Amino acid sequence: MSLRQQLNDTLPNLLPAHPKEAIKGTELIRLVRMKLDGHYSDASLRYHFSIMSCDPTSPIAKVEKGQGYYRRTAPVPALAGAQELLSFSQGRLDDLMSDSGTVDHVLMRIKKFRAVVTRWCEINGRFPFIFREPFSSVAPLGNLWKFPELVMVDWETANIDNPSSVLRLKSHLGLPPFRLSALRLRIQPTHDTFREDFYQTLSAAQWSQSGELFYAAPIEDEALAESMRKLSSTFGIGITTFGLTAEALDELPRPANILNAHPRETEALMERLDISRITSSKPKSHIDWPALESIQGDSSEVNLLIDWLTDCSLSGEIKSYSDFTIEL
Repeated sequence: MSLRQQLNDTLPNLLPAHPKEAIKGTELIRLVRMKLDGHYSDASLRYHFSIMSCDPTSPIAKVEKGQGYYRRTAPVPALAGAQELLSFSQGRLDDLMSDSGTVDHVLMRIKKFRAVVTRWCEINGRFPFIFREPFSSVAPLGNLWKFPELVMVDWETANIDNPSSVLRLKSHLGLPPFRLSALRLRIQPTHDTFREDFYQTLSAAQWSQSGELFYAAPIEDEALAESMRKLSSTFGIGITTFGLTAEALDELPRPANILNAHPRETEALMERLDISRITSSKPKSHIDWPALESIQGDSSEVNLLIDWLTDCSLSGEIKSYSDFTIEL
């Protein structure tokens, strides 16, 4: 039996399941040697560990930050249409109805993460706009490729509390005084799903100045992180993780409580986050207005986004979308 085959049989019983309990290479070599038939050098074993950890079908994974190896989780058996159902459930945050307690549980995690990202944007001076209508229960699945869950607006002014002169000047010159980032929100990446997540983000961000893929859970698998970096280096999509496992999301209060929390409660919530920038986005210098206009007929919320940005630009007053709607 080859060394690779022996390692495939042996490693699952030796490796810890959790990345935080990862085994250093030297210790793993010692344990493996007691199980192998034949003599293999340290260099040969380290080489196989390294190569196998980059293979998503192998039982060994290398931690993304730090040193050590752990047991890669076996992929969930695929059912017919399971990938489409997963995307469907993650997209329809408000109107999806189901009798399944499991689906409801997953959807609650997604709603909590959306609330966390919304509050994170707000306390960092970044203004969120949430798309809801394109992901209603009657909307076509194609909207997952047209619309982001959230648009993050960064106003390009040094003094956000008194921006009137800058906003009016840029508006007079025909220059947008803001940057638009299209965000796709997901709970946890896997080798089987991250490409769909990535290309949906790329597609939905076509009209914006940058695309961002936000994951709640940390990325522990180095091979998975490297695959994401390669895609990002080609297409310029930013990838960020918030350090919130499924269990951590379950422990958070309900979405409404997150959004309406007092300052001290919000501060405590932000302290739970372990934000990691896997890759940075490559912003475009301009908004693709024809591309934005092409989806106006697919959702009336596109006009609401434009009306909000126009009002802030012309009035010289930066306000949140909720404050803008109160004034209507």
